Amino acid sequence: MAASIRVTREGKQMPRIIVDDVHCKGCGLCVDACPKGVLALDMARITPKGYHPAKLVDQSGCIGCSSCYLTCPDVAITVVR
Repeated sequence: MAASIRVTREGKQMPRIIVDDVHCKGCGLCVDACPKGVLALDMARITPKGYHPAKLVDQSGCIGCSSCYLTCPDVAITVVR
C-alpha cells in the first residue's frame, strides 16, 4: 500500500512510511516507538490474516527518523526520505 508523495514548497520530498499489510501483524510496536505520534493501528481495516495494520495518520508530522522501521519485528515498514 503506497501513500501519496508530498513535496514541500522548496521541492523536497517529505519523509513518509509505507506499511506492507501482508507482513504487518498489528502489534503496535511502531505506534509506541514513533516520537511524533503519527502512526496508529487502522481499526477500520482488517488484513487477510485478521490483523489491524499500522498506518501513517499524519504525513506532515513524519520526520523520517526510522524508529518505526527499527522496532518492527516483521520488517513491514519502509521509510522513504
